[in-house]
Amino acid sequence: MKVINFMGLRKVAALCSIALVLASLGSLATQQLNWGLDFTGGTLLEINYSESADLTGIRQTLATEGYKGATVVSFGTDRDVLIRLPHGYSDQEGAELLRKLQATFTGEVELRRIEFVGPQVGDELREQGGLAMLLALGLVMLYIAFRFQLKFAVGAVVALIHDVIITLGFFSFTRMEFDLTVLAALLAVIGYSLNDTIVVFDRIRENFRKIRRTEPVELVNISLTETLDRTLFTSLTTLLVLVCLALFGGEMINGFAVALIVGIGVGTYSSIYVASNVLLLLNVSKEDLMIPVKEGGEQEDLTP
Repeated sequence: MKVINFMGLRKVAALCSIALVLASLGSLATQQLNWGLDFTGGTLLEINYSESADLTGIRQTLATEGYKGATVVSFGTDRDVLIRLPHGYSDQEGAELLRKLQATFTGEVELRRIEFVGPQVGDELREQGGLAMLLALGLVMLYIAFRFQLKFAVGAVVALIHDVIITLGFFSFTRMEFDLTVLAALLAVIGYSLNDTIVVFDRIRENFRKIRRTEPVELVNISLTETLDRTLFTSLTTLLVLVCLALFGGEMINGFAVALIVGIGVGTYSSIYVASNVLLLLNVSKEDLMIPVKEGGEQEDLTP
C-alpha cells in the first residue's frame, strides 16, 4: 500500500484553517447571522390556493402593500404557500394580508394556519440552541477521553469547533436565513464529523499498538491512508443525497441541506487535517495508549 503523506501539508492546512476560522469569526462579529422567524419573532401564515400559486406575483403584492422583509416559499405542493412576516407585524395584520391576497387572485385563497412568534420566544430559542451545541461538544469530549485518551478528546473537540464556526461563518457571509432547521443541521454535522473522526482515531490507536519503530507522523499518515476510501465513499454518497435535496427539495429544506453540505465537506477535511494535526501538536506517543493492567499482570510492551 502506497502511504499518502497527508501530514506533509499539515502546516499549510493549519494556516488555511486558522484563516477560515478568523474570517468566519470576523463575519459573525460584524454582520452576525441572518436570523429567521424562529429566532426573531413574527407572524407565519400557511395559505392554500385553489390553483397553482404565483410566488413572484405574491412577492410583488407584498412589496406593493408595504410588507417589508416578508418571505414567500412553496410549502408541500405548488398550491401551498408559506408567508413569513418579520417581527413588528401582528396576527391581525396577517389576516389583513390574506384579504389583500384574495383581492388579487381569481380563485379561492384559504388560510390554513396563522401563528405569532414573540421576540422573547426567539431569544429563548437562540439561547437554548447555543447551550445545546455547547452541551454536545462537552459530552463529546468526555466520551472521547473515556474511549481513547485526553489528547484525542482535545483533537476531536477542536475539529468540531472548527467545523461549527466555519459553517456559521458561511451562513453569515452569504446572508442565508438561519432558522431552526439550520440549527438542527449543525447538530447533525457535529455527529457526522465526530463519527468520521472516531474512525480515524480508532485506526491511529490500533496502529500505535501494532506498528513498532515508526514515528508518530508516519503512523498518522498510514492510518489516514487506510481509512481514506471509507471516508471518501461515505462523504460522497452523503453529499450526493444532500445536493439532490438542495436542488429539488424546495425552499423549506434548502437551508438544512446547504448547512449539511458545507458541514460535511468541512468535517471530512477536519477529520484528516485538524483532528490528526492537533494530536501531533500535543505530541501523542505510544505511551499515551498503553493498556493499563491489573495488579500482578504484565504491562504491554509498546517501546520500539
